[in-house]
Amino acid sequence: MLRQRVLSSVILIPLLLLVIWFGSPWFSILVALAALLGLLEFYSMVDQARVQPLTIFGTLWTLFLITNAHLATSFSQSTTMLIALGIIGSGAIVVLISVLFSKESKGVTLCAWSWGLTGVLYMGLLLSYWVLLRNIDDSVSAVGRDWVLLALFSTFAVDTTAYFVGRRFGRHKMAPTISPAKTWEGAIGGFTGAIVAALLLSLLPNIDMAYWKVIVLGCLIGIFAQLGDLTESKLKRTVDVKEAGNIIPGHGGILDRLDSIVFVGVVVYYWIYYCS
Repeated sequence: MLRQRVLSSVILIPLLLLVIWFGSPWFSILVALAALLGLLEFYSMVDQARVQPLTIFGTLWTLFLITNAHLATSFSQSTTMLIALGIIGSGAIVVLISVLFSKESKGVTLCAWSWGLTGVLYMGLLLSYWVLLRNIDDSVSAVGRDWVLLALFSTFAVDTTAYFVGRRFGRHKMAPTISPAKTWEGAIGGFTGAIVAALLLSLLPNIDMAYWKVIVLGCLIGIFAQLGDLTESKLKRTVDVKEAGNIIPGHGGILDRLDSIVFVGVVVYYWIYYCS
């Protein structure tokens, strides 16, 4: 399993670096593809729990949210967020009305509606912040590039250090009912790994932030990356599924790779916006 994980990383990370480097529109396309694949895996898990999610609705609204983020450089931040809320709200209302007039059981259809909307928020809204982060300063595209590199590889550092520290020193279970393999020792290792990685990556030429702010940001990444991982584990427990998928050898499904980054993009974006 470890050999497969390493081989997959050796192949995928250079491709990811190329897409991040060249930026728009390739990065937005990659995020949209990842969001859609993650959404389909999410709906597949829900379907196994005998709930038929509203797949077409979720797919369309997820694409709308990613597209809105891609076009955000033409708008102010407040306008972008208002449009995103409008997309979510209008979609939720339209589908809810159709659900209420459906001939099926109201409990079943409302459950499908709620899971469908959850998938849109989880994949579409949260991942759209990575597009906003990459395009954070359209006049100097390298700024967004370096911040994406810091956020993404600090998150990778969380996963990697938590894995190896947990395997070597893990003794105390952190959340046995949600993810039995996770330990407090591994969590502390991941937290430390995020801070170290953030400090090293802050040396990138277009990142201009005081070291104490970078340390705080590393702490936030260390916390929210692991919260994202636990959130996906809880979702899998809720629908009684072991793995979200098996599309990436050694890593599982797309959701199993996106779980750590879904909250991090939001945190880093707003940290830069308000604290840089």
